[in-house]
This record gives sequence, C-alpha cells and structure tokens, in this order.
Amino acid sequence: MFHVERRLRLRMPGRDSGGPLSYDGRMHDAADQLLAAYPSLRSIPQERFAETAARLRVISVEPGTELFAEGHACQGFPCVIAGQVRVARGSADGRELELYRVGPGEVCVVSAGCLFGGTPMTAHGHAVTRTRLALVDRDTLLEWTDARSWRVFLLGLMAERMAELTALVEAVAFQRLDQRLARSLLGHGPTLQTTHQRLADELGTAREIVSRLLGRFEAQGLVRLGRERIELVDLTGLRQLAGGL
Repeated sequence: MFHVERRLRLRMPGRDSGGPLSYDGRMHDAADQLLAAYPSLRSIPQERFAETAARLRVISVEPGTELFAEGHACQGFPCVIAGQVRVARGSADGRELELYRVGPGEVCVVSAGCLFGGTPMTAHGHAVTRTRLALVDRDTLLEWTDARSWRVFLLGLMAERMAELTALVEAVAFQRLDQRLARSLLGHGPTLQTTHQRLADELGTAREIVSRLLGRFEAQGLVRLGRERIELVDLTGLRQLAGGL
C-alpha cells in the first residue's frame, strides 16, 4: 500500500555547538520538514527526539492512494509533511461522508483515538494530492507527549477537530440538505471546479440528489452549471439559503 521512502536520519550537533538540531546537514531532509510542519516538536529534548525520530517511517504516496481503511488496525499516527489526506466514513451502500482533511501541521483524531485505544480504524483516508508523511508509533507518540509544548499543541488541535466533528454531526442531523449544499458552495470564490460526485461525498449523500438540488439552484438563478464547473451567480441568495432564511 505504501511506498516506504526511508528512515529519518539525524545527526546531533557537537556538545559545544549550542545551536539547534541539524539533520543530515540538508535543508530539505525529512526531519527538517517534520520540525518545520510541527514546530512544537522542538520542545522535545534533542537527544530523545533524535533517537525516536530516527525510527520513523517516511512514506510518499500518489493522489488517490488509500492510507488507511475502516476496520483495519492503525499503522501509526500520521504527521503530514506535505500534501493532504481526506478522512471519510463510508456506508454499506457505498456513500461517503467527509469528516475532515489533514494537512501539514495538523492531526488526525481518528488515527489518534484508534492508536491509543488499540481499536480498528473507524474511517478511511486517501491522499488528495501527492503526499509525504511520517508514521509515528504509539510508544513514540506517548513519549513525545512528555514535552509540554507538544502535548498542548496536540490536545489543542484534537479539540479543534472534535469541535468540527460536532458541527458536522449537527449539520447532518438538523440542517436541510439544500442549506448544507449552499454552505459548501460558498467561501471558494465565484467559480468552483468540482464535480457533483465530490460534493455528494462531502455531504454524505447520493450524486443524483446533489445534481437535482443544483438543477433547482440553477432554475432559481443562484448558480450556473458547466462541466465540472459551478458558477455562483447570486451570492446573496445562496447566503440566505445557507442561513435558512
């Protein structure tokens, strides 16, 4: 499934250097990029970070690659160095509901929960673009959390993710689908390059329903539809619909 690129290779500065860690002496080394994406990792004592980070697997994947699947064991906590991972929950009839996306410096609460709890994955993840990440095992992640700055950073981002998921549950449970679709169209500029299927995946519904709603929006003069293109014609009307007015 994964292309394992290599292990992180680190070297420690001299005892009298007094400077920051240098990794392989190259600015683009994977460890440098890991620290650049997650600056709070610098709060971990240098020797311990060098020892633990040297064990990590660095993985590079192409767009569309499945990184983890529902019901499977968690292979590690993904620290995204570059690219983006889409995390979604599937249904028995093949539909999907996007939960969130993970980019550099962000965390996957599904992976964290399954890693700490020793339970199978409750969602699946695919690379949106060419993605590079480091997989952190449970023992290493627990050791890193001894550093207060990293622990505060990690818990803070997990709290943000949980708030996002709570808002998603509220939207799915209590908001009309046309409201949710209008909200998903807003905030991306006057024109969206997307497909009805992608919108359906984000909303956790069928493509036919999204197409029907978009056709209604076009008839109302709210949007103009093209091939993998949606032009927002009446922003005021879409905002009113999104707000349930």
